[in-house]
Formats: sequence, C-alpha cells, structure tokens
Amino acid sequence: MTLKTFHFAGVASMNVTLGVPRLKEIVNAAKVISTPLIQVALRSSRSEPAARLVKGRLERTLLGSVCESISIVVAPRCAHVAVRLDLERCARLQLEIDARAVRAALLASKLKLKAENVRIADGDELLVTAPGDASGKVPLLNALQGLEAALPGVIVQGLATVARAVVRKEKDDGREVFSLVVEGTNLRAVLATPGVDGARTTSNHVAEVALYVGIEAARATVMKEIAYTMGQHGMAVDPRHIMLMADAMTHRGEVLGITRFGIAKMKDSVLMLASFEKTTDHLFDAALRGRVDDVTGVSESIIMGIPMPTGTGLFGILHKHTPKELSKMDESSLVPSPKPARASAPERCASAAARLVPLRQRPEPLLAGY
Repeated sequence: MTLKTFHFAGVASMNVTLGVPRLKEIVNAAKVISTPLIQVALRSSRSEPAARLVKGRLERTLLGSVCESISIVVAPRCAHVAVRLDLERCARLQLEIDARAVRAALLASKLKLKAENVRIADGDELLVTAPGDASGKVPLLNALQGLEAALPGVIVQGLATVARAVVRKEKDDGREVFSLVVEGTNLRAVLATPGVDGARTTSNHVAEVALYVGIEAARATVMKEIAYTMGQHGMAVDPRHIMLMADAMTHRGEVLGITRFGIAKMKDSVLMLASFEKTTDHLFDAALRGRVDDVTGVSESIIMGIPMPTGTGLFGILHKHTPKELSKMDESSLVPSPKPARASAPERCASAAARLVPLRQRPEPLLAGY
C-alpha cells in the first residue's frame, strides 16, 4: 500500500497512482490528482482504424511533430517563416491535419496572428509573417526568430489537457475490442468528441465526474475507485462499508472530503467537529459563540455515552398498561404536580444572604436541616 505508482492494466507503458496516495486522493476529494485517466469507450469498438482516428482527435498534437521543416526565408521584397507539413506522416498516424487546419490553429493560437499573416503557398506549405509591431522597436529579424521558436509549440489538433492517448486491445467472445486510455482531464470535451461512446466512458477524477456528469456518477466513481485500489493489493472490503463512505461524501449534493473542511460542511455538531481534528479550537469557538449541540449523531452519542439514534437506537419502548394496572396506580402520580410559586425579590435576597453566612453563625432553625 505504500507504493505510489503501478502499471495500468492492459497498458504496459502507462502508470497509475495506487496505494495509500490514491486512497488519500479519493477520501480527501482532491481537486487535482496525480494521474488522471479517462477510459474512453468507442462507438466503433471493433475497428482499430476507427480507434486510432479518435485517438488523433483527443491526443494533443503539436505543429513541430507534423512538419518537415520550419525555417526563416528572407527575400528582397518579403521575409517570412516557411512551414512545410509532413502529410505522409499525418496520413500514417490517421491525423485529420492539412494546410487549412494548421492555418486555423495558428489564427486561434496566442501568437496574435491575423488572417493576412498566414498564407497557404502550396498544398503542404504555409508562409507566416510576423505581426506588425505598433511601437516599431522590435527588429524584423528578431520578430521572425521569435515566431520560428514559438511555432513548433502550437497545438494543431487534439485537446490541450490530454497529454497522451493509448489504444487498448482486449478480447471479448474471441473477438478484438478496442478502447482508449486517455491520460489527462477535460472530461466534457472528451465526451463531446465524435466517435466516443459517452454512456460507457469513465474517469477516475471524482471532482470532474461530479462537475460534468452528476453527483450520482461521482458516488459510483468513489465506490469503484476505492474497491479497485484495495483490490490491487489483495484486500477485500465489504461493499456496504464503501457505500456508506460514498454516501457520507456525496449526500449534500457535492463531493466533500473526509477532512476538517469537509466535515464542517457535512454537519454542524460541535462534538462531531471536535472528535476529528483541532479539538480545542472547535470547543473554544463553540463556547465563545454559545452554540448548542443536539447530540443526534453517532460520534456525539459515543462521546456522551448514550445510545445513538440510529437503527435500533432510533426507537423507544411504549408500555401498554391494562385497566387493572391503571386502577392500582396512584392517581396522584398521573396528575402533574403544580409548579412552586416564584419567590419575590426580597425573599430571594434573604435566601442568598443566608447562604453567604458561615455555617456556625447561622440561626438554630437553619442548622436543623444539616
């Protein structure tokens, strides 16, 4: 359980966080996890070319990986950066990339290029000129060198948050079934990608599942991930325990971690908060604010030593008396005794003064009761 990373099942080149670090991520409802993975189901799961096509749509592809050369060209009348694409490699990798797609990606990038700065010279070549400098302080050659250094890092296809996508091949009734394992986030964009079966696509990022799919899906993800993590170490946990934990984390309509911040949102009980972390801080704050604990939870009842109002402890016993028993009962016990009359102010003062007098100095009638 102390190891951090393990090989992902079915993908030899991909590691996934397991053990105690993974359990801490799940239980604490971490917003950022170490190895986010999305298991993508495909609509055409029997076709490997279709799987590689969807892989190209998801995986982040940079311009520097699909072009033959990026060079500066200086002519008497113009100066630009020439980008020559490797269309054969794009076809081999089944990437939907051509000169028009690259031009659209360059115009949408952060390089501040305008339509007149990017021209398609040939079917596989683009001419990119440096955007105009309003101040005129940047020399043209320096602007072209900066553009040449920035162009290879432009994303021309795929999602910026998906670092890698791997095609996984499995056997189902003797036939090959293909799916994708995506290393990254942005579940919403993955579900919207053509060719992806959103009904069977899952993610191990609980917070992202709750955001895009719903709280019930997040609850199921918590149960599945805890069972999977424990199962990888040969530990079998009763599903009811896991269900109870998942319900406690999601019953408020959002995923709350079992931390002092999550517990504070789950319950308002002072004793419950004090039993988890920062005991004295919670008790002092409750005393300062005059808070009242109803002692209706499990932890509070255990602290007070009373039966917890859960399960069989939720019920009381009502004794049914027979008419004969009722006749034998003292009628005076059934009639509530009248409340004693409230003493007047002088009487209360005299009583308080009597309590302040030392015992040996009190009158004899007062000593008779001691």
